[in-house]
Amino acid sequence: MSKLSGLVFVVMLLPVTGAAAQGLVLKKDVELRGSAAAGKDAPLFLTADRIESTAPNVIEASGQVEARQGGLNFHASWLRYDTAFDSLEARGAVRVEEAAMQVQGESLKLNLATYAGEMIKPVYQLPERQSRGAAERIDFIDRERFQLDDATYTTCPVDNDDWFLKVESLDIDQGRNVGTARNASLRFLGVPILYTPWMDFALNDARKSGVLAPTFGTTERSGLDVLVPYYLNLAPNYDATLYPRLLSKRGVQLGAEVRYLLPDLAGENRFEYLPDDQEANRSRWSVALKNEYHISENIQAGMNFNRVSDDDYFRDLSNLIAATSQTHVAQEAWLTTRREHWQAELRAQSFQTLQDSTAAPIAEPYDRLPQARLNMAYTLPYGLEFRLDTEATHFAHNTLTEGTRALAYPTLRLPLTNSFGFLTPQIGWHSSYYALDDSAPEDRISRNLPIFSLDSGVTFERPFGFGGERFTQTLEPRAYYVYAPFRDQTDIPIFDTAQLDFSYAQMFTENQFIGGDRINDANQLTLAVTSRFAETDSGLERLQVTLGQRYYFSSQQVTLPGVAPRTSNATDLLAAVGGQITRDWRVDTAWQLDTETGTTIRRNIGASYRPAPGRTLNLSYRFIDQTTEQVDISGQWPLAPRWYGMFRYNYSVRDNQLVEGLAGLEYNGGCWAIRGVFQRLATKEDQTTDALFFQLELNGMGRIGSNPLDVLKLSVPGYRSSNELTPLP
Repeated sequence: MSKLSGLVFVVMLLPVTGAAAQGLVLKKDVELRGSAAAGKDAPLFLTADRIESTAPNVIEASGQVEARQGGLNFHASWLRYDTAFDSLEARGAVRVEEAAMQVQGESLKLNLATYAGEMIKPVYQLPERQSRGAAERIDFIDRERFQLDDATYTTCPVDNDDWFLKVESLDIDQGRNVGTARNASLRFLGVPILYTPWMDFALNDARKSGVLAPTFGTTERSGLDVLVPYYLNLAPNYDATLYPRLLSKRGVQLGAEVRYLLPDLAGENRFEYLPDDQEANRSRWSVALKNEYHISENIQAGMNFNRVSDDDYFRDLSNLIAATSQTHVAQEAWLTTRREHWQAELRAQSFQTLQDSTAAPIAEPYDRLPQARLNMAYTLPYGLEFRLDTEATHFAHNTLTEGTRALAYPTLRLPLTNSFGFLTPQIGWHSSYYALDDSAPEDRISRNLPIFSLDSGVTFERPFGFGGERFTQTLEPRAYYVYAPFRDQTDIPIFDTAQLDFSYAQMFTENQFIGGDRINDANQLTLAVTSRFAETDSGLERLQVTLGQRYYFSSQQVTLPGVAPRTSNATDLLAAVGGQITRDWRVDTAWQLDTETGTTIRRNIGASYRPAPGRTLNLSYRFIDQTTEQVDISGQWPLAPRWYGMFRYNYSVRDNQLVEGLAGLEYNGGCWAIRGVFQRLATKEDQTTDALFFQLELNGMGRIGSNPLDVLKLSVPGYRSSNELTPLP
């Protein structure tokens, strides 16, 4: 009755002849939040050039008809409304509008109570998904579900049919955000490229079970590479992906990934198996398990287990340089607890070593079976800071000396700071104990020594102007002194210790070795100075210049086996210059100079030019005396409207070998993008592999082809896919 009274109220305001109600203008119902909230219980509002009652409970309207009810708008040339059955019929440029869908067609029959009905020759839009299409017929099942016969679906804008899905039947469920298509073919630029008898897809970004877009490409070592993943959305907090992979030269690889996120447990576990590799003449597999367990608020446990069937697994089956260059694969489990002033950890760790060649074997590291750590930190009266680092580890190895090492290093430091500088004295006592097997010269070794350090620095500032801008320059000298007496350590085996790479950060450490098997004898002073140039208003650092050098007051006695002690009384001079020179240019350089011979030991020069997203150039030169000399150039740049080029050239001058080469093109068609990438990658000292990637990305639908995005993001710093770049050039 409320619907009829509402209708009669509006009709009474209109003359029979209509005339647009002589200036009466009603706001669209989508703007009337109260009406939309009322839904199907809301009254029906009707306006037209002519409205009349042709029978009891029947209203007919003609000429610019507009009807509104509960968030729905109806437009037509003629409309008939039956108040008894709460149903309407419409003909002539029929249009139905609501927030989630807009559809227009030749004729409409609809029951407003159930929202069941049909429309002939519909053309529809789904604004939230930015998609549209057409059909011979649409059947409305209820407010959230409808079915289209002989339909099309695309996310391209109106008057652009570069790609569309042509289906015999298309079911749309907006409540579940799922679309289901039967006898579907995908047409791209008028050419059918895929067909499936059945498929379903999500109408939003929510996860959904089903076949994901296949990937395909080709590599020199494996041939045609086709992967068809199937995703299982098992629950909101766990899922699985199955990914069979066809390698034409090798066979079919089976893969699975399982992810889960529970209140106290989370993990990612991946398995791959390639039975009877036709190139390697053996079965190949990999396992990657990563799981963490929160036992309580302060106690956590976890494991990270990785293993492959053979040394060449990643080099043969991966196209990422980060994977192909792996030499050690870790297997470890741990238990940790954290409190306010201390934390403890128990860990077991072993490694699988992936050998590159028998001519240059890679040393196998020791396993830690197990390792226990306890660290404590307290703030004492008068600003004193106490810290204790302890560790006990059993080192196991197939061919080398085995044993157990216990370390304890308590320290006491007093940080003195103010607005312009700092002074931090620290004293500690490093104590070590070794219990070794029978192959060692001594089975019991202890080592104890004090270590004293004094760190200090000040900061001076001055304002100045340049080019009409205001800047602040700082001058930050720093001095760092360390003293540690000599202790004979020649009988201590090397379990996990190596010499730290000389760098600016290493100059301000007590020990030049990493690991606990060597503690350097030290009587040394590091002097360094940094100057920064920053914009006063924004704080942006335009330039930073740093110089530093360490000076020794005694000869070196503690070294690693086979390494000669130093002969000079000073380290090489380190210099670094870097900063955001202009809005578009950033420069970072580092230089290491042997001041006695004037020889450059190390030189890194890098620059990047990024005037806008999608426009990036990266240039770098890396030189290490006697070992490395590489040139690395990469970039992304628009070549023409909608066209982008990507490249990388990483060349080893010393080895006369290409480390990685990459060339690619990408085109953005507005509602789709296509990219192709060719990559040549050094996988061994004397071996390379080629890979070719092609990918078609359909906006809102998915990607088809091999995925070069991970390769591009790793190889071209600053790379952005064309879909991220708006507006298009």
